[in-house]
Amino acid sequence: MARYTTFKRSSIAAAGLAAAHALAQTTPSTQLDAVTVTGRTVPAVAVSGWGDIPLSKTPLQASVFTSEQLRDIGAQRLSDLIGIDPALGDAYNSEGYYDLLTVRGYVLDNRFNYRRDGLPINAETSIPLDNKSRVEILKGTSGMQSGTSAPGGLVNYVVKRPLDTPLRSARLEWRQPGTAIGAVDLSQRFGTDQAFGVRVNAAAAHLDPMVRNSKGERQLAALAADWRVSADTLLEAEVERSHRSQPSQPGFSMLGDTVPAPGDPRVNLNNQPWSLPVVFDATAASLRLQQKLVNDWKFIAHAATQRLRTDDRVAFPFGCTDADGTYYADRYCPNGTYDLYDYRSENERRRSDNLDLSLQGKLQTGPLTHALTTGALLTRVRDRFQPQAFNFVGTGNVDGTLITPSDPTLSAANPDRDERSTELYLRDAVAIDERATAWLGLRHTRLERDYAQSLTTPWIALSYAFAPDQLVYASWGRSVESSVAPNRDRYTNASEVFTATSRQAEVGVKGASDPFEWTLTAFDIQRPVVADFGTCDVANSCTTRLDGTAHHRGVEATGAWHQGAWTLRGGSQWLHARREGSADASINGLQPFNVPALTLKLQAAYDMAAIPGLNLQAALQHEGKRMVLPDNSASIPAFTTVNAALRYEAKIAGAQWTWRAGIDNLFDKRAWRESPYEFSHVYLYPLAPRTLRLSVQVDI
Repeated sequence: MARYTTFKRSSIAAAGLAAAHALAQTTPSTQLDAVTVTGRTVPAVAVSGWGDIPLSKTPLQASVFTSEQLRDIGAQRLSDLIGIDPALGDAYNSEGYYDLLTVRGYVLDNRFNYRRDGLPINAETSIPLDNKSRVEILKGTSGMQSGTSAPGGLVNYVVKRPLDTPLRSARLEWRQPGTAIGAVDLSQRFGTDQAFGVRVNAAAAHLDPMVRNSKGERQLAALAADWRVSADTLLEAEVERSHRSQPSQPGFSMLGDTVPAPGDPRVNLNNQPWSLPVVFDATAASLRLQQKLVNDWKFIAHAATQRLRTDDRVAFPFGCTDADGTYYADRYCPNGTYDLYDYRSENERRRSDNLDLSLQGKLQTGPLTHALTTGALLTRVRDRFQPQAFNFVGTGNVDGTLITPSDPTLSAANPDRDERSTELYLRDAVAIDERATAWLGLRHTRLERDYAQSLTTPWIALSYAFAPDQLVYASWGRSVESSVAPNRDRYTNASEVFTATSRQAEVGVKGASDPFEWTLTAFDIQRPVVADFGTCDVANSCTTRLDGTAHHRGVEATGAWHQGAWTLRGGSQWLHARREGSADASINGLQPFNVPALTLKLQAAYDMAAIPGLNLQAALQHEGKRMVLPDNSASIPAFTTVNAALRYEAKIAGAQWTWRAGIDNLFDKRAWRESPYEFSHVYLYPLAPRTLRLSVQVDI
C-alpha cells in the first residue's frame, strides 16, 4: 500500500468562499468606487510596470479593488474578490489558511506572483487588508514585471499612506455565527508646511466562521509615515505586524468513483481532539525615497523586508484503505472513510529582502517621445524549516465523527531554501504620434539558487487611440518559471534544472464615455508543463521532465453603466483550456481540473431617492462546470449564487456614519465550489452557507 512519508502543504490555501456583492457609492449620487475596467478612475496602476501612465492608456488588462469596495463586499482576504472579477478563480481556498488564486485559469505561485507596493513578497501567509488602500491584479504573463513567475497575472497590495487631510475612522463588524472585528484608521499631518505625515491602522478580530471547529483570532498593527523634505524630495517609511491563529479546513473528496452531493458545508474534517491551529506571524517594512530631477526625470530607491513565521498543522485526510484492502490513492473510500494523517510543520521561517533602484523620465528622439523606466531589483530569500511530521494515525470519515490518536513524530526532512536574484529592466513607451504608441519591455534576471541561471523576458505591444478614451492594442510577451527535480533518491535526474517559458499573445479594446466603461480582450497563453513519470515510490523510480503545454485561449468582456440612481457592472470570461503535447496521449485535448470554461459576475446598485444615503446592492456569480479528474471522467456541475447588501450613510453631529449589511449566498445554494487536484488527490470544497454580516463605520 502506497503512503507518503514526506509532505509539504505549500499549496493548501485559505479564506473560504469568495463574496460577490455590488459595488457601492461612497456618497449618494456619485460614481461607484469599483473595479477599474479601463482605468479612468485610477490614474496609474503600479502593478502594470508603466509608472505614471494611466491604465486607460496602457495595452494590458488589470483590475483595481479599492479599500471602500473591500468594505462594501465585506472582504476579509484576497479570495473574497473572486466573486467580482470574471478572470479570477479558486485554487484550494480553505478556511484558516492562506489564499491561492487562479487568473485566466493558471494558479498563481505564492512565492513569485505577489507584490507589496510593487516589490516581491512571499504570500505563503495570511495577508490582512485593513491597511491596504487597494489591491491591483494584472492579468496575463508578467515577465516584464517579474523575473520568474507563473503565467496568469500578478497581485499587488498597495499600502495606505498618510493623507493630505486628517482622518479619524473606526469600524465594527459582525458576521455569522460569531466573528467580531474592530478596526481604526488614523491619519494626521503636522510640522512646518505639514511636511510630516503619519497613518496608523490597527485591527483585532475574534474569528468564529460558519465552518465548525475553526475558531481563531487575528491582529494587525501598521504604521506609515512620510516626510516631504522639499518640493522635489519625498521620504516614506512603513511597517506592519500581523498575527493569525485559526484551524484550517481540509477538503472533501470523491467517494470511490462517485462525486457525492454536497453535504453540510459547516463540517470541518480537521476536528480531532489534538487538532491545532495554523499560526501566521508576519512582519513587513519598507523605506522609499522619491527624488525629482531635471526635465521631469525622477529617481526612486525602494527597499523592503518581509519576515514570516508559520506553524502549519492539520489533521489531514489523504487517500483511503477500504475494508477489502483496496487502496484509493487519490480519493476517499466509497463508504466515506479516509486515511488520516497528523501533519505538523512548525517554526517555518521565511525572509525576503529587496532593493529596487529606478530612473523614470521622458526624452525626445526626433519625432518620437519616449517615456522611459530603467532600473535594477536585487532580491534575497532565506527560508528555514525544521523536520516535519506526516504520520498515518488511523481512519476518519466525511461526517467527522471518528477519533484517532495523534502522532507528532518528526519523520521527514524539509529542505531549506536560499535564493538571490538580480533583475535589470528597461521599459519604453514610444509615442509615434498623438494616437499610436509602441511599448517595449525587457527584463534580464540572474538567479542564484542551488544552481545559477540567466533569463531574459521581453514584452512588446502596439496601441492606437482611435477616438478619445477609446484604445485598441495588441501585445506579446513571455514569463519564465525555473524549477529543479527534487534532490531525493527516488528521482533518476535529481537536481536537473527545468526552464518553462510561457508565451502570451493578446489583443484588446477598451473605452469609456460618460455613462459607460468597457473592455473586450482575447488572449492565447501557452505554458510548458513539468511532470513526474514513473511510480515515484521507491529509489530511482521517478523522472521529472517537460511534458507538453497547458494551452489557455479565452475572451474576457467587462463593462459598467451608470445613469441616475442606477449603476450596473459585470464581466464574463470564456476560456478554452486544454492539455497539449503530453507523452500521455489520453490527456491531450482534455480540460484541466478546477478550471471552468465560463464565468459570469454581475453587480447592481441603486440609490433610494426616498431615503437619501441609502444604497441597495445585489450581485450574481455564475461558475461553469469544473473537471474533477485529469482524465475528465468526473466533474462538478455549474452553480449560480445571488448576494444582497445595502449601505446607509448619514452625517450626525459632524461625523460621517456608514452602516452596511449583507447576506452572502442569499438563497443558501448547496454546491461544490471548486475541485482542486492537489498532491495527485481529488479535493472538493462546498459553497459557504447563507451568511449575514453587519458593520458600522464612523469617520470624524
